Amino acid sequence: MSLAWRIARAELRGGLRGFWVFLACLALGVAAIAGVGMVRSAIEAGLQDQGAVLLGGDAQVEFTYRFATPEERAFLDQIAVKTSEIVDFRSMVVAGDAHVLTQVKAVDDNYPLLGAVQLESGDLATALTPTDTPGAVMDGVLADQIGLRIGDRFKLGSQDFTLQGRILREPDSATGGFALAPRTIVKTQALAQSGLLEPGTLFDSSYRLLLPLNADLAALQVEAEAKFRDSGLRWSDRRQAAPGVARFVERISAFLILVGLAGLAVGGVGVAAAVRSYLEVKIATIATLRTLGATGGLIFQTYLIQIAVLVGFGVALGLILGIAVPLALAGPIQSALPFPAQIALYPRPIIEAAFYGTTSAFLFALWPLARSEQIRAAALYRGGLAGGWPRARYALAMLALAALLVGGAVWLSGTANLALGTAGGVIGALIVLALAAWGLARLARRLARGSRSVAMRLALASIGAPRAETMQVVLALGLGLTVLAAVGQIDSNLRAAISRDLPTRAPSFFFVDIQPDQIDGFRAKLAANPAVTKVESAPMLRGIVTKINGQDARKVAGEHWVLAGDRGITYAATQPANTKLTAGAWWPADYQGPPQVAFAAEEAEELGLKLGDQLTINILGRDITATIASLRVVDFSNAGMGFVMTLDPAAVAGAPHTEIATVYADPGAEAAILREIATAYPNITAISVKAAIGRVTEALTAIAQATTIAAMATLLTGFVVLIGAAASGERARVYEAAVLKVLGASRARILLSFALRAALMGAAAGIVAIIAGGIAGWAVMYFVMDSPYSFEPASALSIVLGGIGATLLASLIFVLRPLATRPAQVLRAQE
Repeated sequence: MSLAWRIARAELRGGLRGFWVFLACLALGVAAIAGVGMVRSAIEAGLQDQGAVLLGGDAQVEFTYRFATPEERAFLDQIAVKTSEIVDFRSMVVAGDAHVLTQVKAVDDNYPLLGAVQLESGDLATALTPTDTPGAVMDGVLADQIGLRIGDRFKLGSQDFTLQGRILREPDSATGGFALAPRTIVKTQALAQSGLLEPGTLFDSSYRLLLPLNADLAALQVEAEAKFRDSGLRWSDRRQAAPGVARFVERISAFLILVGLAGLAVGGVGVAAAVRSYLEVKIATIATLRTLGATGGLIFQTYLIQIAVLVGFGVALGLILGIAVPLALAGPIQSALPFPAQIALYPRPIIEAAFYGTTSAFLFALWPLARSEQIRAAALYRGGLAGGWPRARYALAMLALAALLVGGAVWLSGTANLALGTAGGVIGALIVLALAAWGLARLARRLARGSRSVAMRLALASIGAPRAETMQVVLALGLGLTVLAAVGQIDSNLRAAISRDLPTRAPSFFFVDIQPDQIDGFRAKLAANPAVTKVESAPMLRGIVTKINGQDARKVAGEHWVLAGDRGITYAATQPANTKLTAGAWWPADYQGPPQVAFAAEEAEELGLKLGDQLTINILGRDITATIASLRVVDFSNAGMGFVMTLDPAAVAGAPHTEIATVYADPGAEAAILREIATAYPNITAISVKAAIGRVTEALTAIAQATTIAAMATLLTGFVVLIGAAASGERARVYEAAVLKVLGASRARILLSFALRAALMGAAAGIVAIIAGGIAGWAVMYFVMDSPYSFEPASALSIVLGGIGATLLASLIFVLRPLATRPAQVLRAQE
């Protein structure tokens, strides 16, 4: 090893010429992974450090559709130094002819316990102070949408308010989850005459607690849940203040890091090509060493040491870049995020990026290094590295490195399915692209024989040549284009599904908080409107499934969405006309026995439920244990009314509840319907289905944009590999151009040949990317979105054109020297 080190050190004194592509590919991939990891760690640290501020207190207790009872409130006041009550619900802001949905937060004098609500001017306490009417503050976007200015009046329910501030940021906004509408903040006491908090209406109450410094959070949680076991109380505290945000950040970061691994795979192609090119340059040196008695093992060790040094340099360069960018942009990153982030130096993302970079670099470099060991001196003097497979020990080492890389991705990402799926997708895409490159080379050789165009014949012959850069170009460019193609197909299909299904299948509005004594008049008004095509209504309560057959529901069925929070529940004496049972039977119309429930068939199968199973459902603090009497078909895909659970009426007799209604109407009449209902029934809240889906679409678009940016980073690495391939092939093109000039070819014809070669390889990479991306898009739409898939040609065409443009640009950068070189100089140098 000492001799190998001395030889390697002597060669490294010659500098890094020929390895800039190697270093660029490695540094870009490592920097992307390190940068994403730094931001993820910063958010995690911010959530941990600012947990109490995000939550609005040291702990929080929540109730669904009710306030705390006197006994519960007394307990909370006993354990807390200070308590704040918050009520959260949706309502309609009415100002003139404008009727706009808002998310209302009603607070008391103690809010916020921690942090401060930032307004464009002034403070919250002053803004909520009543004048002749109660004061209110609202999101600036909502105020602009309605056209409200400071001092203008508006209504919530039947109560007038005066706008006295515009919200910039709430300290506890990150714990609120996804909202369908912008925020309005008022005092709870100001809603007393609004009609918005009647029994049975849809609202959540939460009680924020400031606890003594030495309070044992775990013990207090156990005490509260034991004392009010059957009341529906939900406890959270600063230890995990925003679990939804934490899960989202963890998953999206893991996904982006795995996309970064795809970039490293593309970079690996460049690494392998750079190592091969470097070894070809060193043929004379290797041949001399073999002639002097150097063994294959010594040759391998010598160049392995050089590659190891370069890998260390490239990884270090990538880490410096990945650390420096987040630190330099700390201010903009922190201001752009809706939750706290402490940008600093964190060891985990550095270790993670270094592991990925080092492992992938050696994985891709080992193949050309191993093949050089078995070449004899005589073969080396003939020029070029021969093909063939490496020895078994090197093949096993490569498999071990691949397993280490995939295993590390599974462990570090924390999402085994996503990591394995990404690894399988990358490996599958590389195999498909490699086969496509091999097939393209064979096809090009065949077509070259029959082509009548000289330029085309030359281009095809070059693509099919034994040492052509076809494999390198198709692999490097194709993987990045595949990711972009998949994102494009999924995005276009989602938008098409929304625009296709929404106008024909979805209702115009959901109306909630309809009091039982209002439903007849509500339906009569809509029945008299010729623009209304259909109205459906049902009684609605909300409840939480707490137990399955007497055991904790989540321990029995896992983290299913039906068990994650409260669910809408209805009741019916007779089987509704549009309800189809798949098993069991409906209860008699006059049934008065033990509670029974009709459960959604598909969700029951997912939860492992069957007829006769018992569900314990907490409704308004009361546990109801019902037996599954039937399973029924529930279609959630049409955005209409659908309940997972329907109870018999006797099970919820006397429970306060409201009605919910869906209204189908002509689009042009929606505004008039909204005004009519809001004027007649100020307490009723209307939710526009189109607006709600628009908010969801915005969230999906943001995720798609993040994925596209990550894919573009992969494509950038691929472009660097293309430039490297063009640079390494420049000498061959110089010789090729010299021979063609001697044979009478003009510069224009030679240039056309080079351009055709690049365009054909780029088009091939684009076409393969479209096929692979289309398959990925179909799989996501069919298996994940449960929606039909149709091929979208516009984005596919852009992928092909992008592939052609990228290869043309990379190739033509290095075309001037071959065209300008005189044949005599080149041919004499070959003697």
